[in-house]
Amino acid sequence: MSDVTNDSPIGLTPPPEGYGDWLCELKAQIHEAQQRAAQAINLELVLLYWEIGNAILIRQNKQGWGAKVVDRLAHDLHTSFPDMQGFSVRNLKYMRAFAQCWNDIQFVQQLLHKLPWGHNLVLLDKLETEQQRRWYAAKAIEHNWSRNILVMQIETRLLERSGTVLTNFSTTLPKPQSDLARESLKDPYRFDFLGLTSEAQEREIELALVKHVTEFLLELGAGFAFVGQIKRAEVMDLCRLTEGQVKRLLQRMLATNLIARHGQSKATAYTKPEMSLGQ
Repeated sequence: MSDVTNDSPIGLTPPPEGYGDWLCELKAQIHEAQQRAAQAINLELVLLYWEIGNAILIRQNKQGWGAKVVDRLAHDLHTSFPDMQGFSVRNLKYMRAFAQCWNDIQFVQQLLHKLPWGHNLVLLDKLETEQQRRWYAAKAIEHNWSRNILVMQIETRLLERSGTVLTNFSTTLPKPQSDLARESLKDPYRFDFLGLTSEAQEREIELALVKHVTEFLLELGAGFAFVGQIKRAEVMDLCRLTEGQVKRLLQRMLATNLIARHGQSKATAYTKPEMSLGQ
């Protein structure tokens, strides 16, 4: 089915015959490339977490290091990697539990990297046996479950209700539009692992703000022009806006929580300019 609509941007020529199908193919290729990249990153992340957890276990079991070594390790890693939140005391303990539950590194390397770290934490927290974890992990991959769906299926005892045995893990990528695929691409642990957390969040907020301001300016009609995104330009004269237009702009921002997410000090920045709305 063609993905091309009749609402083409002004200045673009009509698409040739077959363009819609070709566009769909390109989108599918892009989604698949994104998933391969996400899984490659997740493989490194999960293996690193397993190796850290296994190293903690070895030192605690064979060298007699106490539990407090995790607190010290969290402090020292945070000092060396201040922008990474994945080395908290809580997550280091999860790494140790992860390595303890999955002592087969091959299984982790070949299969578990298909699940985001948050899914793996659910398997650790809510299931008692390795067989249960293997079964629910396989089903999450097979059916592209989000983390919330995985939790629901465990809590409603799907394994006991279905009475099925463990099947082989799927060797395919998550479906492009599935919940698992979306959560894989937006996994905060992967952004944190790559050192992109702050930048990614700022960029997301920036894009959302630009999108809504752009829509607002385009709705103003005659007398206003939209030049482009992220360009150096003079700030428009707010005194030209009517009271209704100002209210609409603020309501649009508030509706998307953009002002609330930045705190009261940021909200004040939007309303600070004093002007006569009657001019």
